[in-house]
Amino acid sequence: MNFKSDAPLDQILEALFTPYKESVPDVAKIVNAMISKGMIASEDDIINDHIAFRTLGVPNLGISSFEKIFLHHGYTKMAPYHFKEKKLDAFWYAPPSQKYPRIFISELRVNDLSKTTQDIIYKYTHPITEDPIASIDLDNPSMVGKFFYQPLWQLPSLEDYQSLATESEYAAWVIYNRYYLNHYTISVHELPEPFNLLSVFNTFLEEHGIKLNDSGSKIKVSADGLLKQSSSVAKMIPATFAGGETLAISGSYVEFAERLPLAEFAHLPKEQLDATMRREGFEAANADKIFESTYSGQTGK
Repeated sequence: MNFKSDAPLDQILEALFTPYKESVPDVAKIVNAMISKGMIASEDDIINDHIAFRTLGVPNLGISSFEKIFLHHGYTKMAPYHFKEKKLDAFWYAPPSQKYPRIFISELRVNDLSKTTQDIIYKYTHPITEDPIASIDLDNPSMVGKFFYQPLWQLPSLEDYQSLATESEYAAWVIYNRYYLNHYTISVHELPEPFNLLSVFNTFLEEHGIKLNDSGSKIKVSADGLLKQSSSVAKMIPATFAGGETLAISGSYVEFAERLPLAEFAHLPKEQLDATMRREGFEAANADKIFESTYSGQTGK
C-alpha cells in the first residue's frame, strides 16, 4: 500500500489515507501487530483490496457526482448492488492497474425515507445547487485531496443528527462525516501462511484487541464461497455539533478480505496466482452486514 509517487492518482490516494489513518487508531494497531508477527516488513507490503465511500442520493451529489473523480483517473464502473432494507444503492469500480485498490461507492436512496428524514437531509444539501466536482481541477491532486475532507454543507445540529440516526444510521454518519474515507481493506489472501486465511487472521486480530463486526457472523461469505470478508467495529470519536454540543459518534473502520481462486485456478500454488485468477467484484449480502460496522448495534456492544 505505497502511494508515495508523483503520479496524480497516487497523490490523491495518499491525501485520502493520511487523515484516515490519523483518525482510525486501529490502522496503526493492526499494522504494528502484523510487523511484530513478521507478516509484513512495513505498511507498504499490505495489498489494499478496496476503499469505500458513502454518499447521499440528492441533486448534485451522490454516486453520479463522486464517481467522476475516479473515472477521470482511469477507473472503470462495474456492477451495481442494491440494499433493500438499508435503502442503499452502490457500484464498484475496477482500478486502472492492479497497483491500485478497487473503489466501492454507496448512495442513500433519500427519497425512500420518511418525509421528516428527507426534510433534515435536504435542509443541509439544498444550498448545493451545482455539482461540486465541476469546480475541481481533477488533474490537481492537492485540490482533489482537499475535497474529500472539506465541508460541503453546514455542520449538523445534534438534534438533527440524532433524528436521522433513528431511521438511518447511514444518513447520520454521512451528514456528519461527509466524504471521509469509510474504510480500507487488507487483502488477507496476499499474506504469508497461515495468515492468508481469514479465519486465522481474525483470531490474530482479536488476540490483539481488535473488535470485529459480528453482524450475521464475523466472517461474511459470498454465495459462491469465494469471497470472505470481515471488519473491525468503528471506534467512537468525539464530535462537536453546530450548537457546540458534543457526542461520541462512530468513525471509520478497517475491513479484511480473502478472495479465493476461481475453480479453474484452484489447483495452483499461492505464488502462481494473481488477482485475475481470484474471485472478483463484491457480494451484496456481505456488504449489507459490513455497513453495520458503524452502527450502534455493533459499536454499543
